[in-house]
Amino acid sequence: MSKSEPYESKGRTAQKLRTRKALVDAARALILSGVTPTVEEAADAAAISRTTAYRYFTNQRDLLVAAYPQIEPEFLRSDNPPDTIEARLEAIVETLLDITIDNEAALRTALRLSLDPQVSHHEKLFLRQGRAIGWLKDALEPLNGQLSEKAIERLVYAIRATAGIDALVWLCDIAGLSREEAKDVMMWSARALYRSTLAEANID
Repeated sequence: MSKSEPYESKGRTAQKLRTRKALVDAARALILSGVTPTVEEAADAAAISRTTAYRYFTNQRDLLVAAYPQIEPEFLRSDNPPDTIEARLEAIVETLLDITIDNEAALRTALRLSLDPQVSHHEKLFLRQGRAIGWLKDALEPLNGQLSEKAIERLVYAIRATAGIDALVWLCDIAGLSREEAKDVMMWSARALYRSTLAEANID
């Protein structure tokens, strides 16, 4: 079987998908308890043999990547999206921050791994996949034509730098803020960056 072909894609797929889900669920539960689980620990927690577990996840990093939240905000494409660009941006940033706070333990693990110089698969990690960048670009899409692509990209990167797990860790662990206070600061930063960008470009 090629490396690009998941073990669960061949034969008894329904049963294999259930087994994989059990391993991922066990890993998520361990992460939430403060443990960074190995494949063996997830297998033990799921009451699955370690040999079987390694057929699904050959190493710890693959398991942890699978355990990270895969949540996509779809409301910008709904029938009733927010009616202003700033409201679109606020809705996306608030969703991003709620996801971050709700999944803080898992995302702290991702952050720690992403900073490990020995990790050779950064592109596979949740933090390196840039989902938030895409969400922010979607929110600011109505600015296309009013701002240059470079200006929009700079704004997106500036907002992302102030809203996410890395900013949450600093605000809570170093500045000593509560999660709610940290969220308020990050929301304020996003609004301030947006308004400053419009003022700089003389856009009402």
